[in-house]
Amino acid sequence: MFQSTSGSGYSNGYHHGGGSVGAHVSGHRLRRGCRSRSRDHGGGSNLRVSNRMMQQRQQEETAIDSAPNPCTDFDMAYFNSYAHLGIHEEMIKDRARTESYRNAIFQHQDRIAGKVVVDVGCGTGILSIFCAQAGAKRVYAVDASNIAVQANEVVKANNLSDTIIVFHGRVEDVEIDEEVDVIVSEWMGYMLLYESMLGSVITARDRWLKPGGLILPSTATLYLAPVTHPDRYSESIDFWRNVYGIDMSAMLPLAKQCAFEEPSVETITGENVLTWPYVVKQVDCYTVTLHELESVSTRFKFTSMMRAPFHGFAFWFDVEFGIPVKYPSNNNTRTAFVESPNNQNTDGTQRKKRANPNDALVLSTAPEDPPTHWQQTLIYFYDPIEVEQDQVIEGSVTLSQSKENPRFMNIHLEYASNGRYFVKESVMR
Repeated sequence: MFQSTSGSGYSNGYHHGGGSVGAHVSGHRLRRGCRSRSRDHGGGSNLRVSNRMMQQRQQEETAIDSAPNPCTDFDMAYFNSYAHLGIHEEMIKDRARTESYRNAIFQHQDRIAGKVVVDVGCGTGILSIFCAQAGAKRVYAVDASNIAVQANEVVKANNLSDTIIVFHGRVEDVEIDEEVDVIVSEWMGYMLLYESMLGSVITARDRWLKPGGLILPSTATLYLAPVTHPDRYSESIDFWRNVYGIDMSAMLPLAKQCAFEEPSVETITGENVLTWPYVVKQVDCYTVTLHELESVSTRFKFTSMMRAPFHGFAFWFDVEFGIPVKYPSNNNTRTAFVESPNNQNTDGTQRKKRANPNDALVLSTAPEDPPTHWQQTLIYFYDPIEVEQDQVIEGSVTLSQSKENPRFMNIHLEYASNGRYFVKESVMR
């Protein structure tokens, strides 16, 4: 049951979702420099609390079969990780991220002013405040993490309690008693799909978004490319060949396992990339389904642009804040997005390029763009492969939600070059 800290009138204030306590932290051990995200969210209402209580009581009696998935221990650990202020500080200080969202919100001000917005995974509430500043009539700021308590205080300190309604709960557990015009969410995890927060956006979309409503961001694209990174290999592996004049190469097998068994989140540059990137997955936030995210698989074929040691693969992503050319009449209708005629995505292998500022705003985590807290995600081999210029690298990649915990990601890579075949499996926890 949801309770308001305010008295009467609109339920404008902090609402606690009794069905899902906890904060936003990911259910994985934190890496150095890692950001865990506030994700999984609920919503509020413009109706009085008494009406909400009556409606929820009716729902509990008549909709048992449609109850949402229970909140698991993994979910709780994930939520709790997002209660830590440092995580939110890291995200807010990421200027590329935060300013892209602010610019996108004001770029679409004509679709936000006077409208109802849901901020899925609101964290400290900064995106909700941007929407209020853009003229939103009402913003439901939803977060399953205990950071929602602080978000409500931020809202009150900025005299926005009449506009922003903060809810503490999962999207699956809360009720919004009206359709919404806009969904805004910063849902992206490492290599885009890690942490599985996009599912919360899909749930919010299917429950509340009006036909013709706006989702920010609207699309996302995950990329893959072979990379060379001799400095990283030297620091982690070659170091053991001569330690203060002592041959410690017996440590090499363990060093390779410790350094390269799991995915590594770090920053590389365009100079590390051996080929044009390949599109692993394109996500249309208006039509993507939960089932579609369970497993993503594609085949790839690269041609090396240089002679270099091939150390592994890198993943990164773009998100686009575009406007559908034709709004969907329902959430299963495929949409097309406004793009410049000069935007190229030849045979699925190259990034789209923005021709002018009038094109849809894009937030990119590519190696050649300004660094973000997402950095890039690298899958290293235990031993590098020497490749020549124009040498072909081909294979397949499968990204699947772990059966142990859907917020974890299994990565299966098969690749071949110059007659040699390899398999690399890794888990992002």
